Amino acid sequence: MKKLIISIIFLQQLILSHAHAAQLKVIKAKSYVDVASGKLISPAVILIEDEIIQAINPKSIPAGAKVIDVGDHVLLPGVMDMHTHLTSDFYTGDHWTTAAVRETTADWALHGVKFGRQMLEAGFTTVRDAGAFPGFPDVALMNAIERGDIIGPRMIPAGHYISITGGHCDVTGFAPGIMELGPKQGVADGKAELLKAIRYQAKHGVKVIKVCATAGVFSKGDSPGAQQYSDEELKIIVDESARHGLKVMAHAHGSEGIMAAVKAGVASIEHGSMLTPEIIDEMKKRGTYYIPTIYINNISLPPETPAWTVKKNEFLKPHIENSFVIAVDKGVNIALGSDAGVMPHNDARLEFFAMVSRGMSESQALQSATINAANLLGVSDRGQLKKGMLADIIAVESNPLENIRVMENVSFVMKGGDVIKSISK
Repeated sequence: MKKLIISIIFLQQLILSHAHAAQLKVIKAKSYVDVASGKLISPAVILIEDEIIQAINPKSIPAGAKVIDVGDHVLLPGVMDMHTHLTSDFYTGDHWTTAAVRETTADWALHGVKFGRQMLEAGFTTVRDAGAFPGFPDVALMNAIERGDIIGPRMIPAGHYISITGGHCDVTGFAPGIMELGPKQGVADGKAELLKAIRYQAKHGVKVIKVCATAGVFSKGDSPGAQQYSDEELKIIVDESARHGLKVMAHAHGSEGIMAAVKAGVASIEHGSMLTPEIIDEMKKRGTYYIPTIYINNISLPPETPAWTVKKNEFLKPHIENSFVIAVDKGVNIALGSDAGVMPHNDARLEFFAMVSRGMSESQALQSATINAANLLGVSDRGQLKKGMLADIIAVESNPLENIRVMENVSFVMKGGDVIKSISK
């Protein structure tokens, strides 16, 4: 009996050993990008155990490891988009103007299944989702991805936008009584309602708070840059969010509202359409990030877009261009954000060239979507190819430090050690 028990234990250990060996993977490529130094390094042999990178260019490859050879391709860490709307589709036809009352939370979550897969296959292994319609479809999407029920990027969802009544992130344009929202849906005025709104968000699992500090383009009102929350209210939002371990991202177009949000302590300014040198100096002093969402300045709005939206969009365009040039020149923190959802989600990849074509270097563009994005999120497990990082790895055909446009056609995607997209033969 004793010998039988010993034999069973040995057999179990042998099975476990083989199972463990099967979890070892090696990716081989011509080279990889060290995004921190902005250098191309050859060769590229990356050893992965489970979902973690164990070594770069090890002296030997462990026996039994599965080898994935991507040939002459160049490896990079999975890139990150800091401003997406995975559960929204503002770009297909005119339905976005009435989607809030025609669709349900389930519809929005199902949109996210489709669009999340698109963004992951484009190379975005992490996204910060910048607000959704009521019902927390983005949180549900995050949870389903984390459980492995569906395939999508790692998500940092914002849940409901925080907005003043009738503000940019409130649902406006309908008759009185139709979709009237309150603090539980993020529409809150004054201290008491703001505390309830933030606490309700935290209760239901958001990972970041999105506040609409100014008016905007896709909402009623003549001035897209007008400050909406007071300085005091913005400080309440930041302080209460911090008590729940949540950073704040602030939609802000106009200079006054941007400065107020920066001084309140938000982690990032989204769009930042009307930056000034004074605002940039304040952002640098506080470490505030700028999320340009600059590619949308390249595209025309759909033909069904209301005239009042088109007018505001055209007004902001030259200010947006000027803000980006100032920000790059003065060296403020910049992280890539596409506003995917306002444009086709698959086009988030075009944000790289949009930034480089306006004066950012290729290396800076890659850093904005890797180490800068990780710093903004406050995470240390992604954004570079090195030991101890998550095995979120992508491959492109040639060196993106010489031609950033190769980022528009990501050939290979791995998330947490699992191959999501293989190179076509």
